[in-house]
Amino acid sequence: MIHIVFNESEVSLMGQVQELDETLAGEVVLIRDDFAVGPLQQLDTEEGWQARTAWWKNLSQGSPYGDAQPGFDDRETVKQLVEKITENTSEEIWIWMGQNQHDVCGYYWLMPQLRAFQGRVMILYLNNLPFINEKGHIFYPSWLHEIQPKEFVKAKRLARPVTLSEYEIDPDEWRRLSEENAMVRILEGGKKIAGKEDSYYDTEIVKNITGEWQKATRVLSNTLNRMKIKTGDIFIMARLKQLILDGKVEVTGDIQKAWKDFDVRIAGAKSKEAALPEDSAIGA
Repeated sequence: MIHIVFNESEVSLMGQVQELDETLAGEVVLIRDDFAVGPLQQLDTEEGWQARTAWWKNLSQGSPYGDAQPGFDDRETVKQLVEKITENTSEEIWIWMGQNQHDVCGYYWLMPQLRAFQGRVMILYLNNLPFINEKGHIFYPSWLHEIQPKEFVKAKRLARPVTLSEYEIDPDEWRRLSEENAMVRILEGGKKIAGKEDSYYDTEIVKNITGEWQKATRVLSNTLNRMKIKTGDIFIMARLKQLILDGKVEVTGDIQKAWKDFDVRIAGAKSKEAALPEDSAIGA
């Protein structure tokens, strides 16, 4: 059994799950890229893949991860996966997906590459399913890491083979997304992915920018914590920089340097001190 997940936190999570249920023991494979943002055209070609890699590197400038992002190649990961299940004909793949665009887009990217293994690829799509949280309350998770490890033992009963129909339809859906080549993709329910404009998350960012100077990293953190439809920190920071370049946000410091090295405020704002009348100034 080989488990596929789409978020780094889920690798250790699956380790905890396997400790609780030995029947789920197996290798955990991580697909690292976030196919819910960025260019998708011709990713089956070297030129298309390198164009996407260059896009990530540009966005990653000044990030804590370094400018060399992405430091991985999911194509090689899948190549090794295919070799393993080709050699071991009794091996199964279990794909774990939460109800979010990140996981679903990763699934669509995988499908054309796993078509030859119909019947040996299982899917666990935990969409619109109730789980129990740490406080004992029922909730509907969007991400696998929101689910307690012990709840996964129950969830395994939902595993089913990817159907022949899905092998026919889902690669077409990936082709549609690639040809559309929107910069942002969101989940509208089920497995329906809709393309959106580059500025889709800008409103969420602006909500967290005030008339007072604050660290760009604070705006980033507040945005990520408060937004309902989640995306990664690199993309959000890239959009914040674009808002600065568009004149919608003011900046002190150099946005080409580290994220922590510049402050922002909403464009046209006056500080509280500057807004005070002269006779109310300290010492007047």
